[in-house]
Amino acid sequence: MQSKSKPDNPLYELTGKPLLIVLSGPSGVGKDSVLNYFKNSSMNMKFVTTITTRPRRLNEKDNVDYHFVDEEEYQQLLRNNELMESAKVYGNWYGVPKEPVRRALAQGSDIMVKVDVQGAASIKKIAPQAVFIFLMPPSIGELTSRLKQRYTESAATLAVRLQAADEEIKQSKLFDYIVVNHNNQIGLAVADIQAIITAEKHRVKPREITIL
Repeated sequence: MQSKSKPDNPLYELTGKPLLIVLSGPSGVGKDSVLNYFKNSSMNMKFVTTITTRPRRLNEKDNVDYHFVDEEEYQQLLRNNELMESAKVYGNWYGVPKEPVRRALAQGSDIMVKVDVQGAASIKKIAPQAVFIFLMPPSIGELTSRLKQRYTESAATLAVRLQAADEEIKQSKLFDYIVVNHNNQIGLAVADIQAIITAEKHRVKPREITIL
């Protein structure tokens, strides 16, 4: 009777190192839509709820869209060095808490955070090994149309956001990847991001992410 040979040891195995994925881009480009797509997927991925002092909109839920706090609570987190990044945008404070990121990485889960370009730059200073993805609109005209369709922007606010978008797009070269979110093709943008994550899992030298 012929004996079964033992299987060879695999020449290569994925490391499974957890990733911190930083998703950014101008206001109105579709970051929330991309984030919600991943939240409804079966991927082993966690998400950070951004803390903000901005008033809650009618269609938003606390601890889902944002964690809404008052100025005093926000400043306390800032003093305790418990925010990965903090920025004042259009008169309101936004920040990413450190603890959910630490917890997800310790559990071996990838984690995605959504921030503006200024916030991404801040995170890069303390977590340079994170994966930085810039979500790009197909055109400024399309971005203008999306902002108008939200019905939350006054003419003055819209002008400010579009001016900021022009400056933010110029900063896209500071990111690792650019993904264009075409009109009514959110699935393609998500597929591109999934491909980026897959490629990162096959890096010869995995990213080592530590949040102090």
